[in-house]
Amino acid sequence: MDAALDTDSDAPLVDQHEDDAPAEFRAPVGKPAGGRFARLRQFANSTRGAARAGIAKLEHADLAPDLAENIGSLRWFRGTATFLSLTAVALAFWPDFSPVEAAPALRLTDQARDEFRSQTIQPLALGADTGNRMAANALVRPLADAPERPQLDTTATFGRNDSLARVLARQGVGQADAERAAELVAQAIALEEIESGTQIDVTLGRKPEPNAQRPLDEMRFRARFDLSLAVARDAQGNLALIREPIEVDETPLRVRGTVGSSLYRSARAAGAPASAIQSYLKALGDHEDLDRAIQPGDTFDMIVSYRRAATGERQAGRLLFAGVEREDGKPIQLMRWGEDGQFFEASGVGEQRSGLLAPVPGSIGSRYGMRRHPILRYKRMHAGVDYRARHGTPIVAVTDGRVTGAGRMGGCGNAVRLSHEGNLSTRYCHMSRMAVSRGQYVKRGQVIGYVGSTGLSTGPHLHYEMYRGGRHVDPLSVRYVTRASLSGAELQRFRATLDALKTVAAGAALEDMHPTRPVAEEPVREIDRVALVARHRRGG
Repeated sequence: MDAALDTDSDAPLVDQHEDDAPAEFRAPVGKPAGGRFARLRQFANSTRGAARAGIAKLEHADLAPDLAENIGSLRWFRGTATFLSLTAVALAFWPDFSPVEAAPALRLTDQARDEFRSQTIQPLALGADTGNRMAANALVRPLADAPERPQLDTTATFGRNDSLARVLARQGVGQADAERAAELVAQAIALEEIESGTQIDVTLGRKPEPNAQRPLDEMRFRARFDLSLAVARDAQGNLALIREPIEVDETPLRVRGTVGSSLYRSARAAGAPASAIQSYLKALGDHEDLDRAIQPGDTFDMIVSYRRAATGERQAGRLLFAGVEREDGKPIQLMRWGEDGQFFEASGVGEQRSGLLAPVPGSIGSRYGMRRHPILRYKRMHAGVDYRARHGTPIVAVTDGRVTGAGRMGGCGNAVRLSHEGNLSTRYCHMSRMAVSRGQYVKRGQVIGYVGSTGLSTGPHLHYEMYRGGRHVDPLSVRYVTRASLSGAELQRFRATLDALKTVAAGAALEDMHPTRPVAEEPVREIDRVALVARHRRGG
């Protein structure tokens, strides 16, 4: 008989046989399931509370203590154990870096290797052994002699201290043709002027005999920036010289720009060559203090000798003009002038030279003042400075001057006396030999003689004296400053050249050159090149 149900409850009845929950959460048979769900919620809440407590403990747990503190404590041992455990886990999962084996190499037999070799491409002209061998038959038979190329094109490089005849001989040209070609080239340019590294294109012809050398058919190279030379055979078969002038434009290169944080970088960004910038800085540094003379915002101006060839080559030369236009101050204008290439200001005043050069690169052995003479053996005035130097060491002029004496001068031996500006003069004694003569004008640093031991001397050295108004002075107490200046007609020529130079437009030399006469172009097709060589041989 079925049990009566509580009709006031809306909870469904649970079948006893279909309930898979644990026994402690299983609802009694015939009772509502709401009590079981309540116990499940209670269990979930208790589990959630335990999880939160565990998380809180982990947050406050010190899993990675500092092993440098509290050494030997329980906390330290716990941290050590954690460290060792993590290390063991990392080592357990360490990857294997052993090499991966590839597929085994193809094993070639001698027959396969010969077949591969026969299919390779090698320079046949150099005697390569390629191609499949075919047996002789009615249609194929071996040649008695291998055919040779009718012409052989090579390129030679002219080395340092090399000769044109040796260069051609290294390319297989016979001695007679090599010497004849050198003679022809010498008619247009001195062979010593050929720069090292020059590329020479050489064309050798067919051998007249199997064991003979190939004759020289043609050679061609760039002799100068404005000249190309060729040697080819004419209609009679003789070697002839062919001059090919190259049109060259020598408009100077002018570079202007605004000085930024770095003058060098600003000039390079404007297109100035690196060598010109170095000369520019040196020229300005000899006249002005660069830290004060040039400031950001100023305008730099430099003009460099420049050459453009109609064939496209360009060549930058030395600095001609160095200028600065300052926002607050007088502009600086320097131009190179004279044989020595000295820079002069727009007013005609040259660069300042401070101090005197040492006459020899040796150390000082005896100074100016009273001393005991090493030969005379009594105390007397030493009116100069002795420099230690080996026999034959060059002696240079300490500054510009004129030779007022050169010869034997008593106890001074072979000596040279120079007269300088400012009522100063110098004398150089005990020379082994002299390199100047009386009346000659010498420049600062010019060799005037060589160290010796003539006169009253105990060994090779230089006795150097200085006079002011004819009276001895201590050479080490004088600081000499010179500045060259232009005057008269030379000053007028200088200013005219400067005005003409400043008319050059900035960047005009960088434009493409338009030659006034046509320039021969290298033919593209082989038949055109052969025709050109034939015209050269005929003298066309």
